[in-house]
Amino acid sequence: MSRTKLSFLAALAVLAGASGTALLTTPAGAAVTSVPCSVDYKVQSQWDTGFTAAVTLTNNAAAKSSWSLKWSYTGNQKVTQGWSAKVSQSGTAVTAANESYNGSLATGASVSFGFNGTYSGTNTVPTAFTLDGVTCNVDNGGGTGGSTGGSTGGGSTGGDTGGSTGGSTGGSTGGSTGGDTGGSTGGDNGGSGGKVDNPYVGAKAYVNPEWSAKAAAEPGGSRVSNQPTAVWLDRIAAINGVSGGMGLRAHLDEALKQKGSGDLVVQLVIYDLPGRDCAALASNGELGPTEIDKYKSQYIDPIASILSDPKYASLRIATVIEPDSLPNLITNAGGTNSTTDACVTMKSNGNYEKGVSYALDKLGAIPNVYNYIDAGHHGWLGWDSNLAPAVQEFARVATTNGASVNDVAGFIVNTANYSPTTEPNFKVTDSVNGQTVRQSKWVDWNQYVDEQSFAVALRDKLVGAGFNSGLGMLIDTSRNGWGGSARPTKPGPLTSVDDYVNGGRVDRRIHAGNWCNQSGAGLGQRPTAAPAAGIDAYVWVKPPGESDGSSSAVSNDEGKGFDRMCDPTYGGNARNGNSPTGALPGAPLAGHWFSAQFQQLLQNAYPPLP
Repeated sequence: MSRTKLSFLAALAVLAGASGTALLTTPAGAAVTSVPCSVDYKVQSQWDTGFTAAVTLTNNAAAKSSWSLKWSYTGNQKVTQGWSAKVSQSGTAVTAANESYNGSLATGASVSFGFNGTYSGTNTVPTAFTLDGVTCNVDNGGGTGGSTGGSTGGGSTGGDTGGSTGGSTGGSTGGSTGGDTGGSTGGDNGGSGGKVDNPYVGAKAYVNPEWSAKAAAEPGGSRVSNQPTAVWLDRIAAINGVSGGMGLRAHLDEALKQKGSGDLVVQLVIYDLPGRDCAALASNGELGPTEIDKYKSQYIDPIASILSDPKYASLRIATVIEPDSLPNLITNAGGTNSTTDACVTMKSNGNYEKGVSYALDKLGAIPNVYNYIDAGHHGWLGWDSNLAPAVQEFARVATTNGASVNDVAGFIVNTANYSPTTEPNFKVTDSVNGQTVRQSKWVDWNQYVDEQSFAVALRDKLVGAGFNSGLGMLIDTSRNGWGGSARPTKPGPLTSVDDYVNGGRVDRRIHAGNWCNQSGAGLGQRPTAAPAAGIDAYVWVKPPGESDGSSSAVSNDEGKGFDRMCDPTYGGNARNGNSPTGALPGAPLAGHWFSAQFQQLLQNAYPPLP
């Protein structure tokens, strides 16, 4: 999937005093060849003390092997974190220089990057930019085209429509969100004519009527019941529908109705590997560890057959491939206190790898299907000792057993988890009394403190390992808002690095390894296309209100076990620092509707609900 061009959403709703977009225009009558460069600077979201910006630079001069874009702020804006460029600041002056992988900039070529920043007062958009010292006086923009430390093994829940990965750290981005607006990202714009760069741009997203009805039936639920969520195919029976519910064809037929004359993306979770969820019990699956042939012939093949039906060729179908499976092989299959016998078995027999490769191959061959491989989250793979092996594992799976990197549209992080998208009150490079944030008990030497920085860094490493340069990332924001009255609004005290982190982190879990029905969680950013450079979309893959696992043992015919991490009375284990689980009481089986959780998510939504 080529993505030499990146387009961004129109500037989202911003606070009074910020225009949101800087578009430098060509003087009337000027020849295009006389314009050395063009810059499109957009404020993507903004909240009380911070903002996220996206910048697209187009070079109309001679080809470059490296580049440096500069601008200055008129206010007190401070860049705190950048991606897809080395962004630095001295006083009011900001410099964005190329990364090693995007320094080459041909005549007419574009490059995009983004960053988070803080401000107070007015966030005035800069109006003057220079590229390698030459002033850009250009067109209307447009998106043309490590260390040592602990290893938190991520557990997982799931079931009917759910699957939750392990713990994480970080904070949450604030500000407004947008809909699926914006132009397409160059090339074909969808439908049956071929794959687009980002399937979410320029498209509506499918609203699952079954989830929507449950949400709307809840007090206040109508405020979010029109949001798109993923459809989980978590067992063979789900393909044709369980207990009178909608099957895959029924969902696709409904999607065609919702599509109308425009484009629409349907989100499906492929989730039925042999020996599924080897590190937890709440979302164990129906297939035994050795039933790889059954997985292929009775699960993947029927799904591929339906998706290949020409009737559905005009839909864009985004598949989330097997949450938790490959990350479990990295952290829970040997050599750490996270090791489980079940994960050792699945690593030894290779059936996770064979199954994921087979799914990539079969589904990736369908012209309108976009495969996104699950990549855990930063609190699972964010240590150097985990991230490098994970990238190797992803590359191996995408290039064996018939699969190709061309079968991979991107990766998804934070699937069904609670890790905030961005941390507003501290960054990984901060220090307190000579100790860095990485030395705090919460961060525990991790290289990342939130999902967006992790996703962007992971993307860069994956491209370096041989994946296509157009790789896109998804972030599941369905339950990572952490709003409400308990949300910190400023950094913690400087008495110690732990006080600083714990006082400022918006993630209010007891421990970063807690993953089941977390108390205090809230809805995160609403589903949004192209919110930042390299990020295809914020998505709600885990439908809010669907349980991660039962609080106590419940007999069932769904293959789901009882995981003590879902028990609010459990004192924990080595993987969560022997801490209380922080799980809500009274939870049903994974994937079943949990009204109390849904109400909590509404109450603690961030950005807040209208």
